[in-house]
Amino acid sequence: MKSLEIMVIDDEPAIRQILAAHLSKAGYHVTAAANGLDAYKRLAQGDIEIAICDIKMPDISGIELVQRVRAAGIDTNFIMMTAFASVDTAIEAIQAGASDYMIKPVRNQEVMHRLLKIADLRGLRAENQVLRSLVQGKKEDYFSFQSAAMQDIERLISKVAPTDSTVLVTGASGTGKGIIARRIHKLSTRSNEPFIPVNCGALPENLMESELFGHTKGAFTGADKPRKGLFMEADKGTIFLDEIGELPLLLQVKLLHVIEEKSVRAVGSEQMRRADVRIIAATNRNLEQMVAEGKFRQDLYFRLSVFHIHAPLLKERRQDIPQLVQFLMERGADHLKIAQQVTLDPEVEELFVCHDWPGNIREMENVIDRSLILADNGCITLADLPTQMLHGPSSGVDVSVATDDSGTLRDQIRRFEHGVICRIIQDVDGDRRMAAQRLGIGLSSLYRKIEDLEAFGLVVELEKSI
Repeated sequence: MKSLEIMVIDDEPAIRQILAAHLSKAGYHVTAAANGLDAYKRLAQGDIEIAICDIKMPDISGIELVQRVRAAGIDTNFIMMTAFASVDTAIEAIQAGASDYMIKPVRNQEVMHRLLKIADLRGLRAENQVLRSLVQGKKEDYFSFQSAAMQDIERLISKVAPTDSTVLVTGASGTGKGIIARRIHKLSTRSNEPFIPVNCGALPENLMESELFGHTKGAFTGADKPRKGLFMEADKGTIFLDEIGELPLLLQVKLLHVIEEKSVRAVGSEQMRRADVRIIAATNRNLEQMVAEGKFRQDLYFRLSVFHIHAPLLKERRQDIPQLVQFLMERGADHLKIAQQVTLDPEVEELFVCHDWPGNIREMENVIDRSLILADNGCITLADLPTQMLHGPSSGVDVSVATDDSGTLRDQIRRFEHGVICRIIQDVDGDRRMAAQRLGIGLSSLYRKIEDLEAFGLVVELEKSI
């Protein structure tokens, strides 16, 4: 059951107290008011979701209260109660903006049934608003990685996903931390509930608390209507706090409280609201160093890093590159609306495997999308790639070799390949099978490349160093 803020409005103390007690026992957060004017003052804060209201009251009627609430733009659904089985009264209540009505004496089972119907409608509406405003529902295809490092991550994901544990995903920019977070949500018991991604580094500092936890109407200048907040939007689902290292210390304290108490308080409200949210955080920063420097709370770090997943650099898992390139080409052609089938020139395939991809998967995706647009005759060639990929230095490769611009373009690529293959073979102490795996090619393909290079006059030493 999704947590809801309910208000019971009735001038009869017995009805008010019995109904409030029953709803509280059912798990709702309940407040009560004895008359319409007191109720309106509380409703004006904007965080009451459903009001169960008597129509006949001494100061202002329930129908007049509904009209005032609607005129003020307050998003509260009303269920009206009346002791008079009058069709005219019911029609008047609905016309005023009420969602439903019941005849006194009301039965607890009937009250719960009406509440659940309205809660479902509110949930659908809220989710549609989130889908539109955050574009969080866009389809994210998932690529099945082949490298040992990423298969280890798949194993970790499969272990942690069914639990409610917080997860900290670390890694350089573009390594796929968001993909890992979505995968955890997809495989969890919350997969049918919202997944709300939040870039903490993109939120204005003065609005962070309001964006995350919501605010009441009038809580600060410009708060002309209440805001639910992203944590409550993610209720029953998952919130993904990307760039968590950018969160100010004051917000870190509040986030720690949310994790420990599983409740949030909107800016301007005195009410705590339960938030059943799974938290996945991600960062490209060294949080342990930030803790040592006093820039990140140690207790929050421990809470977030209950389960830690580190996304390796793309150059550390080169065997993923050939299949990843094909996957990104297909996805890029789809969203760029390129109907023609596009292939890769063999020289481009070789360069993609050899390139160190300092921007990781995000850089690869950008390069592929650009190349798909430029490609002629359905084939991506070296001429379609950014110039820095052809002439820029690649870490671990002799820069003088990588940037030697003598000879044809094919000659330069051969020298580049030679440097990469020699480095990898040295790194694995001459183990040819492991070298082929690191390069993302088959063993027979490695031998063919070595033969081609030696025919060009570039010798590759295959024996182990003594």
